Amino acid sequence: MLEKLLELDHDVFTFLNSLGSEQYDPFWLYITQQIHWIPFFLLLFFLIYKKIGGKQTLYLLFFVALLIAFTDQLTNVFKNGFERLRPCNDPNLEATIRKVLIRDSFSFFSGHASNTAAVATLLFLVMKKHYKYFWLIFLWPLVFAYSRIYLGLHFPSDILFGYMMGAITGFGCYKLYRLAQQKYFSI
Repeated sequence: MLEKLLELDHDVFTFLNSLGSEQYDPFWLYITQQIHWIPFFLLLFFLIYKKIGGKQTLYLLFFVALLIAFTDQLTNVFKNGFERLRPCNDPNLEATIRKVLIRDSFSFFSGHASNTAAVATLLFLVMKKHYKYFWLIFLWPLVFAYSRIYLGLHFPSDILFGYMMGAITGFGCYKLYRLAQQKYFSI
């Protein structure tokens, strides 16, 4: 059963990765860099500040920082525990994939997927009552994580498991945020 799932994972990866072309490589290399998302983060910061004020925004940013630190470390525990080769380093895929980027670290699970899904989940749960379309924040992790498949750095299962772990940690952080908020801000 596990072999069939891994084979499917490789097949789906190979298909998605093969959709790329050199013409679009610069775009996906741009997308995968966190620094290029700063305008998006500033927009989020503004939208949050506008609805919940400065003190609550800083409080929420503190929880976002804790969440990223926790999710990132959890990702590293899994990567170093499973030691799954990235697709770009897998000798079985050498002749069949496009390698746009190569990283030496392990693949399972995607830190990009887990961190973005965690933050998106936390922010969505906090802000959904303020903005009708705040669910659109989940497009960010989708685009960001797809770049990792496009570039040859992650299998789809790395992304899906990263999303799942991110959603779980984001939800857990939201619960802690609400508990602390009620205790310290009497909300």
